[in-house]
Amino acid sequence: MSEHLLRAALNAAERGWAVFPLRPGTKRPALHGETACPRTGPCTTGHLKWEQRATTDPGRIRTAWSQAPFNIGIATGPSGLLVVDLDMPKDNSSADAPDGATTFKALCERTGQPVPSTRTVRTASGGQHLYFPAPAAARLHNTAGTLAPLVDTRAWGGYVVAPGSLVAGTRYEVEGPALLRPLPDWLKTLLLPPHPKPAAPVPAAAPAPLRAHRYAQTALQRERETVRAAGEGRRNATLLASVRAVGRFVAWGELPRHVVETAFQAEGEAVGLTAAECRATITSALDWSIRTCRPRPEAA
Repeated sequence: MSEHLLRAALNAAERGWAVFPLRPGTKRPALHGETACPRTGPCTTGHLKWEQRATTDPGRIRTAWSQAPFNIGIATGPSGLLVVDLDMPKDNSSADAPDGATTFKALCERTGQPVPSTRTVRTASGGQHLYFPAPAAARLHNTAGTLAPLVDTRAWGGYVVAPGSLVAGTRYEVEGPALLRPLPDWLKTLLLPPHPKPAAPVPAAAPAPLRAHRYAQTALQRERETVRAAGEGRRNATLLASVRAVGRFVAWGELPRHVVETAFQAEGEAVGLTAAECRATITSALDWSIRTCRPRPEAA
């Protein structure tokens, strides 16, 4: 047993965060899997996974951590947490590849918002975990790269390694103030799933608006690839032309403007343009397209 890890687990539980043991020195759950479930104890009525067995009970925590120097997993869903995971590039990535903190900062710049300040935990790999209270009115689940490259989120169905845990010889530690700040509204909007629409009968042939939407998506993907392949010295001009080519679909209401802006911002930055340069070019191109676009031709 490690008194340090036991105290870290109890500290998390005192905050109302449900914890469970991870294998010593790793990020993997130490609980048995379904195939090895003895169907006794907590699993008498059926196998319970780590999310269901996570607890804030000090007695259960002391019993578990008295057996081995377990690392600590925090089940984010039951704990009412939304954690933004800013990861590091993998070992085989390019040495100058941006990390999750960099791509998240670029996302904040694109939305005109500051990087949110909240409880931050430095991970063993050098990444960061940003802790927020999960929205009470929504049941958020994990995301992987949805917000930006190397930016994941952990909510229901996910967990994070708690401060105090030791992985590959490096300890997870809180950086700066430990206070949680509310989840910013703009970030909540990006994470909330769209409201479901009533299901409609699927016609034998796709209607014209659906065909138009698919054509718009295809055009967006094609122009993104064009920007990705642009040679040095032609990148900004290529970005301008590609955004203008897609801009008519924004004017016709077949692609949301923010979707186009986010897609081309990522492609522009990926080929070496600055965030500010991309933003200015994309705004100019879309404004021009919307201003000069002719009405959509009627289908024959």
